[in-house]
Amino acid sequence: MQDGDGDSYGVAAGELKQFIERFERLEVEKKEIADQQKEVMAEAKGRGYDTKVMRKVIALRKREPDDIAEEEAVLEMYKSALGMA
Repeated sequence: MQDGDGDSYGVAAGELKQFIERFERLEVEKKEIADQQKEVMAEAKGRGYDTKVMRKVIALRKREPDDIAEEEAVLEMYKSALGMA
């Protein structure tokens, strides 16, 4: 059910197309950035860095210091309870 203006069910086709195309461009950019991140990690690994640990450090840097301290305290308590400390 379209009227003469290309609107279907009250949707402006031109505007909808713009939103979809913008989203698709962002998807391409996201993939390009992910590829660049992989290249950085490959370079770091080639220089002898442990990329698994680097990823953990990156994740920690995103978090609040109080949350990290609380998690580490609980971790130490659990390790102690299991005789791992």
